[in-house]
Amino acid sequence: MFLTMIGTVVIAGITGYASEKSGFTRNGYLPSIIICVGGAFLFYFVRIMFGLGFASPGINAILSSVGALIIVPFHWRR
Repeated sequence: MFLTMIGTVVIAGITGYASEKSGFTRNGYLPSIIICVGGAFLFYFVRIMFGLGFASPGINAILSSVGALIIVPFHWRR
């Protein structure tokens, strides 16, 4: 379980970096990585508590990171 959490953080960080590098977001590297890691942690704990999620923890990390990148910046923009 601990290795899954570390893998989730690593995959979320790579997803945040890749989204900035590709031009998907324009938040800056560090904010995008923080947003992705936060979304991945949230989804990781939801999966542990309620059993919701997809079959692979890696797919969960990628989808939750991308979802957080879509939801969080648009929520605070005007």
